[in-house]
Amino acid sequence: MPFTPRVAPPQTSSPGPSPLSNRPAERAPRGHVGVGRIKPQKSQAGKAAMGARLEMLVWGAFLGAVVGVASGAGPQISATPEVTAGSNVIISCNISEPRTTAKGYWMKGETKLDSNETTPEFTSYLIPKVDHETSGEYHCIFDTVPPLKGTVYVKVKPHVVAYKKSEHGNEGDMGLLTCKSTSYPAVTHWRWFKVEGEAFQLIVNGSEERFFIQSEGNKTELRIVSLNLQKDPGEYLCNGTNDLGEGSALVGLRVRSRLAALWPFLGIVAEVLVLVTIIFIYEKRRQPNQVPDDDDGGSAPLKSNATNYQDKNVRQRNAN
Repeated sequence: MPFTPRVAPPQTSSPGPSPLSNRPAERAPRGHVGVGRIKPQKSQAGKAAMGARLEMLVWGAFLGAVVGVASGAGPQISATPEVTAGSNVIISCNISEPRTTAKGYWMKGETKLDSNETTPEFTSYLIPKVDHETSGEYHCIFDTVPPLKGTVYVKVKPHVVAYKKSEHGNEGDMGLLTCKSTSYPAVTHWRWFKVEGEAFQLIVNGSEERFFIQSEGNKTELRIVSLNLQKDPGEYLCNGTNDLGEGSALVGLRVRSRLAALWPFLGIVAEVLVLVTIIFIYEKRRQPNQVPDDDDGGSAPLKSNATNYQDKNVRQRNAN
């Protein structure tokens, strides 16, 4: 805000000669405005603006010091950029201002890995092949105070697999098809298709009020309410996509009739009835030929035995 200097009005003299009229004008004391001298003075707004500028300079210096400490003070880690493909890939981390007591090692999740090479300022790890099994986040850690950690990202396209390659359901029940991805990074978008010959029909969530899709991260589920024996059997395809590409898997669905559970029981009952009928007919036919005659078969052998017994007793008496 520009300031306007205040000028004191000139002193007026009374008419007539003045004893001071012949003396030279005296300079006013410092800090005051006298006749013939103009001294600018700062207003209150100017003082406030200057104070604000000074405060901003102080805070700027303070923040610069903080950023400098955060960015440049102490050892720093530089790691290998992200990896997306290759064989026998070596990932590494370097630490600035190495310390002889610091040791580096690698972690993947909760698993500690054996380093390929480690020095106080360098550590590396060998990945034999970059695929869904070796994808993930690799952390290099140095035992400094506090510990320093760097991260290397190994990324691949989704590796989609079906939880079960074939699912079974009864007519009228709910069917559940599940797929998952076993790679890193996570799937960002899932889709389901019904395979119709060589064509793929996209299934929209909530369509026909029977098809419902629930997806979260590396897992997706397709629920089919009230399975239809004619429409629903067949193959379904689940498709997952991330920044590196896409992957798919097939799931088969078989639908059984409501009476399917009764067929084994009815079969057993039929087998029992046939077996009983055969046994009954067999016994019915063999009875007339195998039943013994009481007059011929029962009395004759008894008489013969009694006669032989009497003859034996007579011989023993004669011998005595």
